[in-house]
Amino acid sequence: MEMNLKGKVVLITGSSRGIGAAIAEAFAQQGAIVIINYVRNEERATQLADRLRQKYGTETMTIRGDVTIETDVKNMIEAVHEEFTALDIVVNNALHHYRFDPDQRKMAWEVEWEDYQRQLDGSLKGSFHVCKHAIPIMKSNGYGRIINMVTNLVYRPIVPYHDYTTAKGALLTYSQNLAGDLGPFGITVNCIAPGIVYPTDASRTTKEEIKDQIIAETPLRKIARPEDITGSVLFFASEWSRFVTGQCLIVDGGFTMK
Repeated sequence: MEMNLKGKVVLITGSSRGIGAAIAEAFAQQGAIVIINYVRNEERATQLADRLRQKYGTETMTIRGDVTIETDVKNMIEAVHEEFTALDIVVNNALHHYRFDPDQRKMAWEVEWEDYQRQLDGSLKGSFHVCKHAIPIMKSNGYGRIINMVTNLVYRPIVPYHDYTTAKGALLTYSQNLAGDLGPFGITVNCIAPGIVYPTDASRTTKEEIKDQIIAETPLRKIARPEDITGSVLFFASEWSRFVTGQCLIVDGGFTMK
């Protein structure tokens, strides 16, 4: 069975760098039409789009939009639909900036509600906005794939990043509820839960001793690189997972087993 991603229109939020850029390249390699969303770094997004076009001969589009602002998302998805008359796949990858530093993190008795709200806005609210405006297009076409990026910390909080992990847990349950409503329309909703991925901007401040501890407890004995995450995303986007919805795939080399 083919993956059947050639010509599919895929929007990846926060995809000018890191895991998002690796996902964008993986889709381009499969012949998909890749929409690269960014907030600040237009130059990096443009460079990525140009490189993917030249390397894979695929069609790309860059589009600015802050997923926490609904008007930005509405305008972004309208522009995609107007250009391509479809939106087949959404990968909610955008992340509010977070410092993964176990020495500087706030303890349970130090976290303020504003910390939780900031992460809820980035993870849940941003994904909600994208899904809200993508779903009508997918319903009308009788087809869609929604893939939401969460974290293995939901299952194994080796470092208790309270606000970040709570927000990702909310995104996980939101996704499962979406799957229940959208299944009858041919739309699947699944999550990917990566462990630490290096190098990315988010993991740059992770201490070496934490990385060493994770490596020692990981059966595959390494930390993931961005390209190690892409296969699971392609799986959920492809025909190979056409009868899978409401699931979360942990991608951390066996560090978390369930």
